[in-house]
This record gives sequence, structure tokens and C-alpha cells, in this order.
Amino acid sequence: MLDLSPRDGAASAIAGPRQLAASAPIRTAVSGTQIAIPILTVEITGDLALGAALVAVALVPSIVAAPLAGALLDRARRPRALLIAAAAGMAVAYGIAAALGPVPVWAVAAALAVSGLLTPFGFGGLSSFVAPPGSDARRAYALDALSYNVGGVAGPAIVAALAPTLGARWALAAMAVIALVSLAAYPLLPMRPRDAKHPGLLRSMGAGITAMVVHRRLAVVTISGTLAELGRGIMPIAAIGIALLATGDASLSALIVAGYAVGALIGAVIEPLRRRTLSAHATLGIGYALVGLATLAAAIDLGIGWTVALIALSGLCSAAPTAAMLLLRRDESPAEVVAQVFTMGAALRTTASAAGTALAGALAGLDPLLMLALSGGIWLLSAAAMLAFPRGR
Repeated sequence: MLDLSPRDGAASAIAGPRQLAASAPIRTAVSGTQIAIPILTVEITGDLALGAALVAVALVPSIVAAPLAGALLDRARRPRALLIAAAAGMAVAYGIAAALGPVPVWAVAAALAVSGLLTPFGFGGLSSFVAPPGSDARRAYALDALSYNVGGVAGPAIVAALAPTLGARWALAAMAVIALVSLAAYPLLPMRPRDAKHPGLLRSMGAGITAMVVHRRLAVVTISGTLAELGRGIMPIAAIGIALLATGDASLSALIVAGYAVGALIGAVIEPLRRRTLSAHATLGIGYALVGLATLAAAIDLGIGWTVALIALSGLCSAAPTAAMLLLRRDESPAEVVAQVFTMGAALRTTASAAGTALAGALAGLDPLLMLALSGGIWLLSAAAMLAFPRGR
């Protein structure tokens, strides 16, 4: 960790809140929208399957758009303008979705598809700019991990508070307003254009994909992070089965999922303050291994309280490796494709999480504790993947 002079320390103290203010609102809006959309759809149409389909429409385009979004940010002379435009577009899309009923389903689906195309800008794209040259990159990416966790907890929490009182329509409208906050918050975060030469746009996109496949260090980190998200995606479905098995009440699964989220949030708060004792790649491998071991322990049938506590511990252990993954992604990316690596890495993790959820759904007849153990095993596999990380240059 860098030693900071008093003046640098003061600047760092200011930079941290600015970074969180710039990054947390858009991520809060996206995570809350994924909860509000199906609730509103059920309220208006009574069709849960339609709600799930609309969530998919909001998520899937980000996978397709990630390489283009990254290439545009890597080439942009004013990357902040692209981020502001994307946030504005997402806010408008969420506002249209909040008008479901008067606005037909096809128009809402189209708006959500547009929001999905814009999502990579505020996720992986924004992450690629949080550690400009000369800054404390480890601290910046620890704060970025905190931002993701704040958004992941705050968005659903706001929806959970507003939907029963004001209704899901107003909860989704609130997500649109929160997305608009980014328009004022993005200027707080320095975003320097990349100092690199770029070929044509299509060649630039190809270079980003090639870097993630050919550069061994980057490929190993990408594989490890993607596998970890696959394991995490299984957990919420396993939690429903565990709650039903233990109490007969599926709603208690929220305790398990919330335990992980709160643990991850606490870990992310602590991470910027923690002294660096291991290399980033060792932190990533050991951290994922600890998450896997805690998840496996949670699968031992000692009661739902034991499960909640161990899942919370697994969430706590996930903060350090998440920050290390972001740092390695930045350090190992060629200068001309940094944003592409971040946007595609984030898209791969989103896809893997969805695949984990789908896999758990397909295994719904399995003992849920075995399903949770499968999740832990995949986390351990993601840790084992880091053994292939080259030690020397």
C-alpha cells in the first residue's frame, strides 16, 4: 500500500467519498430496478413469467454491448460525456418502465433493452477510470468493490421500503431519479482519456477480446472471477429450498441472501483500511477459497441460523478478492483496451451469475444443502484456477 504524505492523505480522504458518490447511484438504480420490474409487472398484469422476461430483457443486452461500450470509452476524448449520456438514457428507460400499464408491454421491453445496452458504461466502464495514474490503485478498487456492494444492498432495500407503501410504480420511478443523480455525481470523479493509439473500432474491439484470451494473467483472472460468479448465482435458489426445508416459509430465504449481502458490505467497508500483506493474485485465490470453505460449512445441516451465519461469513470473505480482481484486471490490461476488459469482464460475470441461477433452477429437485455445497465447490474451483496465474513476468 502506498505511503501517503499528510497532503496526499487529505486528498485521498476527499477522493474516496467522491468516488463513491460518482459510482454508487447508477449501480443502486440498476440493482433496484431488477427487483422493482417483476413486482410492478405482477401488480399490473398478474404475470410473474412476464416480469422475469422483462428483467432478462434489461440484463441480456449488456453482454452484447460490452465490447462496443468498452471500445468507445477507450477511444473517447471525453469519456465522462459518454457515461453521463448513458446514465440519462437509463433514467429515461426506467421512467418509461414505471409507466407500465398506460405504456404497452412492448414499449417497456424496448426501453429496458436500451437500458441494458447502456449498463456496461456505469459498471465495468466506470470501474476502468477509478484509478488514474499516480493514485492508490488498491484503495481505489477496494472502494469500487464497496460501491458495487452498496448498490447491491441499497437498490433492493429502497424498493423493499417503497413498494409496500407507495407501490412498485413509485419504487421504479425512484430508481430513475437515482440514475439521474449520476449526472451531477460523475463530474466529481476524474476521468482522463486513454493515452494510447487505437486502430479502427472493429479492430479495437477485436484487440480487447484477444487480450482477454491470449494474455495468460488476464485470462486466468477472468476465468477465476467468472467461475466465482457462477457459484454465487446458485446461492439464492438454494436459499429458497433451505428455507422451505427448515421452516416451510420461502420468504425466510431472504435472511440467507441478506446475510451474504451484509457480510460483503461490511467486508468492503473494511477493505480500504486493511494493510496489504499478500499480493493481489494471492489475495484473490485465498479469498475465493475462504468463501468456498465458508459456503461448504453453511451446507452442513445444523439449522438455518448456522446457515445464515456462515453465508454472512462467506460474504465477508468475498470483499478482498473482489477488490484484488479489479486491481489485477487494471494492472494486466493493455493500455489501449482497459475499458473493454472491464466491460467484458463485468458482462461475463453477469452472464455467469444468471447461468448459476438457471443451473440451480434445473436442479430444483436436489437437496438444497447439496445445491449450496455445489456453490461452495465452484468457489473453490475458482480459487484453484488462480494456481495457473504466472508468478514471473
